[in-house]
Amino acid sequence: MAPDTPLAGIVCAAFLVLAGWHVYMAVTPRVGSSESGAVPSVGGKALFVPSRQATLAVAVVLLLFAGLVAATAGLVPLALPPVLLVWMSYALALGLLARAIGEFKYVGFFKRVRGSRFATLDTFVYSPLCLLLAAGVAIVAARNTA
Repeated sequence: MAPDTPLAGIVCAAFLVLAGWHVYMAVTPRVGSSESGAVPSVGGKALFVPSRQATLAVAVVLLLFAGLVAATAGLVPLALPPVLLVWMSYALALGLLARAIGEFKYVGFFKRVRGSRFATLDTFVYSPLCLLLAAGVAIVAARNTA
């Protein structure tokens, strides 16, 4: 595989920043509360309250995503076949695209429940970021197809 350093580096950096943000939310009181816009809410009440462990688990998954992209681009060695890394990256890109589109009620570009802090952030930050990351991961995968 030929290294795809610039784009892969940007995508990896984004995943690392997101992982760091999740660690920060897990260890800082009230940062992940419904007022922060971190979770969907209706009528000012969060639909769920993520535990510290769940928030840290998300951080670990985001770190794994960064590692997958780095390995797919040839930036770090991983003892997996290159074709598997590419297909895993395509699956990640598809998952990110699905997140950007949403589940049509609380999350994504096509959500129906609007007006909360989360909904606003989701429309202008979270969903566009997922869309950009999906494109970045897919491009890294396509450029590194064996």
